[in-house]
Amino acid sequence: MDISVLGGLTVRENGVPITPTAPKPRQVLAMLALHADQVVSVASLTKELWGAAPPRSARATLQTYVLQLRELITLALKRDAEGTPARTAKDVLVTVPGGYLLNISGGSSDVREFERLAGLGYRAMDAGDFPGAARQLREALSLWTGAAFADVQAGAQLSMETRRLEETRLCALDQRIEADLRLGRHRELLGELSVLVSRYRTHETLHGQFMLALHRSGRRTEALEVYQRLRRALVRELGLEPSAGLRRLQRSIMMTGPEMAQDAPVSALSGERMIRVG
Repeated sequence: MDISVLGGLTVRENGVPITPTAPKPRQVLAMLALHADQVVSVASLTKELWGAAPPRSARATLQTYVLQLRELITLALKRDAEGTPARTAKDVLVTVPGGYLLNISGGSSDVREFERLAGLGYRAMDAGDFPGAARQLREALSLWTGAAFADVQAGAQLSMETRRLEETRLCALDQRIEADLRLGRHRELLGELSVLVSRYRTHETLHGQFMLALHRSGRRTEALEVYQRLRRALVRELGLEPSAGLRRLQRSIMMTGPEMAQDAPVSALSGERMIRVG
């Protein structure tokens, strides 16, 4: 079974899509796919589908959704060349005491692959291998095709998981940008960072990276303007001043030439407060 959630939800068994179109069964599959090979309790699924006030028929309705998913799985399963029965739908979507488990039998999950590649990238950063870090983190980020669970009607739990996944994506993104800055790719980053700071108006690390890239490209005035726009956004939206680290970066840009702080990681300069507003 192959699972993709970093964008729209796609689940395939033997290459055949088994993702339902109806919102509620799709929501159930999203929960099971996110926690593949782990038990998802009936209580968690019920809360995700109906919140704090489930109907009296909730358990029976959930069982109906599971049956609908198993019907799709059955259509995707095949017999091998010997005619021996392959796995059944109940082997794939397993009923266990108190819940259900999606058994992907060694298949792929884009979330797991993202976490694996990002972990390699972070370790490369720690070891000072900036080309390796940039490569691994870029590959990890390429798995994202949009917002996680973009086409799933999300309840409280999926919404929380979506926010968590977005934070992990942003962490990998700012580390990949830092690796590129360490490699002297500041001019190549300008377009990307311009878009990112427009989207994340109060994310200090991204703004600090943009300031540094602009300054190293000989655009000190624009770098200082980025700081002022961030400061206005922080004060207006959150009632906060920029962090001490970002203020230090501003002063350094005002006092030095474009070659400043070639080896200084922006995350260390502005890491006192990481703020993101979509």
